[in-house]
Amino acid sequence: MLAQTAPLALRMAKKIQAKAGEMALIELNFEKANHIKILFGEFDQNLVAIENRLGVYIAARGNNIQIEGEASAAAQARDVLNEIYNRIGRGEDIDDHMVGAIISMNENGTSIEGVKRKNGISTTDVMIRTRKKTILPRSAMQKPYMESLARDEMIFALGPAGTGKTYLAVAQAVSMLITGAVDRLILSRPAVEAGERLGFLPGDMKEKVDPYLRPIYDALYDCLPAEQVERRIESGEIEIAPIAFMRGRTLADAFVILDEAQNTTMAQMKMFLTRFGMNSRMVICGDPNQVDIPGGVHQSGLADAVHRLEGIENIAVTRFTSADVVRHPLVGKIVDAYEGPDAK
Repeated sequence: MLAQTAPLALRMAKKIQAKAGEMALIELNFEKANHIKILFGEFDQNLVAIENRLGVYIAARGNNIQIEGEASAAAQARDVLNEIYNRIGRGEDIDDHMVGAIISMNENGTSIEGVKRKNGISTTDVMIRTRKKTILPRSAMQKPYMESLARDEMIFALGPAGTGKTYLAVAQAVSMLITGAVDRLILSRPAVEAGERLGFLPGDMKEKVDPYLRPIYDALYDCLPAEQVERRIESGEIEIAPIAFMRGRTLADAFVILDEAQNTTMAQMKMFLTRFGMNSRMVICGDPNQVDIPGGVHQSGLADAVHRLEGIENIAVTRFTSADVVRHPLVGKIVDAYEGPDAK
């Protein structure tokens, strides 16, 4: 049962003052007692998070839960609790990040409990299986993005950091590699960072490039055991290289990912896209609002490519927003602050 820092009447009065809509009381009963501890979280932290984010009051006694608050908020809290409970039943790991993502999906109008079915399959059934984990969507836009990764030949993923663009692309690439759908993974990005150049870094070319490709390595190690990553890199099944290394090649039977694509020039992007070979899939990820191209280049190759190619069959474009950020909730607010009407 939740610890109460104020009498129920006082707490509910504050909720009523904060929300002028019709009030509601919703009761839930969860059958499996062994799931309750995970559902509530340590020290009821999951329930507290739902209360704070949705402005409701949750009273828990055993397997029974009462949700009081403005009608739409109470319904959202019900859907969030049911979704968490269902994910526990499917054996998924539940942490504060997952709970926050589920709450965000509801807040942004994505139905969880009453999700529409497409071709007889619930969109909540969308998943990516890798050696180490099964990955499910954590935001509204991740669902269609994951569907596109499994279906389309070329995908542009646009949006701020923390929305899962590159991570999900790497996970899908690993899934297709281990099932034999592709023969190799080619993971690339421009070796460009704000105010830095490769020549200033010590070591050979690999040592110079590796720091720029660290996010891709991190995603790989999250989807495959470390020894498999190392072995597949040594055998050439997984290739990680800057975009300059792609010139003159035809990338066939491969899953190709270009990360930080906003930092390509138009010439680089054209070169990269025309490497596309038979039985391949290509994912281009980037944030159009974070361009760091040096030398006074104003036009990003990513923006230019999307403008030219959007609408062509088998080319998909997914646009993420701050609402899809699956890191700390503050990250989404920071993105809004930097990209809002006052941003320069």
